[in-house]
Amino acid sequence: MQFQEIIHKLESGVEANSLAVGLGSSLEITAVAAVDRATPGSLSYIEGGKFASMVQTTQASALILPLDATLQEQATARKIAWISSPEPRLAFALAIALFYQPYQPRPQIHPTAVIDPSVSLGKEVYVGAYSVLQAGVKLGDGVCVHPHVVVYPDAQIGDRTVLHSHCTIHERSQIGADCVIHSGAVIGAEGFGFVPVPTGWVKMQQSGYTVLEDGVEVGCNTAIDRPAVGETRIGKNTKLDNLVQIGHGCHVGANCAIASQAGLAGGVRVGNRVILAGQVGVANQAVIGDGAIATAKAGIHSDVEPGAIVTGIPALPHKLFLKVAAIQRKLPEIYQSFKQIQKQLKM
Repeated sequence: MQFQEIIHKLESGVEANSLAVGLGSSLEITAVAAVDRATPGSLSYIEGGKFASMVQTTQASALILPLDATLQEQATARKIAWISSPEPRLAFALAIALFYQPYQPRPQIHPTAVIDPSVSLGKEVYVGAYSVLQAGVKLGDGVCVHPHVVVYPDAQIGDRTVLHSHCTIHERSQIGADCVIHSGAVIGAEGFGFVPVPTGWVKMQQSGYTVLEDGVEVGCNTAIDRPAVGETRIGKNTKLDNLVQIGHGCHVGANCAIASQAGLAGGVRVGNRVILAGQVGVANQAVIGDGAIATAKAGIHSDVEPGAIVTGIPALPHKLFLKVAAIQRKLPEIYQSFKQIQKQLKM
């Protein structure tokens, strides 16, 4: 693909600030690549920071750069074609989509699929080999059900949603349009509800619903549980990484990102635009405000204010945690000083 054509297509998605002088129509881009692995003919990007020096060494034929005159001059000096953008990572994401699209089978029903007569199928649906759609299931238009998917009775799947192989959609699940459920994910399984009695435990039936709004993406082997009553809800355009646990009755807002191995206990409320990094744990009924960020491994035991950044176990405001960590590193010296004071005071 010619670089000029790439530029033209990117301009519809991000603002292009300036282009390299003398690009020429003959520059052919054959691939996209990481800046440190790029080869001639490939397009890469630099967001700034620690990778900025790679302009001097990369073998890429073209770069997407931030709005940085120094980097632009360095690229020009090396005869690397470039385009500047206020959002170089976004521009590169759009460029990747010009060279690669995920596998999308043509609409058809595989003869080995097991589909109950009461199932409602939309237009141009694909149902792959050995998938099972049980009674009352509703699939919207353009839904793609890859092989070996199981959809329990009365579940609803919105338009253009993709269910990857070996995911399971349980009863009382409602999945919106343009969602992606990756392999091994389980949507709407029973929440962890048991009542203690002297002889052990009594199971509390989980009769509620699990709702995924439009544009939700669920990573491999993630579990989103249904509650005893009410609903577990994931808001519009929220993205869940692999191996995430969303407990029964949780409400997660719109445009959130939850990274791998994070876990939400029952009844957690997460606002909009919240980011939970890897292995974050959130205790029962905690409320996390809009725009908050929890860094990796944070243990959240109480409510988090909107816009706050928290770190550590138990989670503290990030700046306070850094001060505590700095003091913690000095504890051996502080302890020795304390012992000397004790000795002097004959304590």
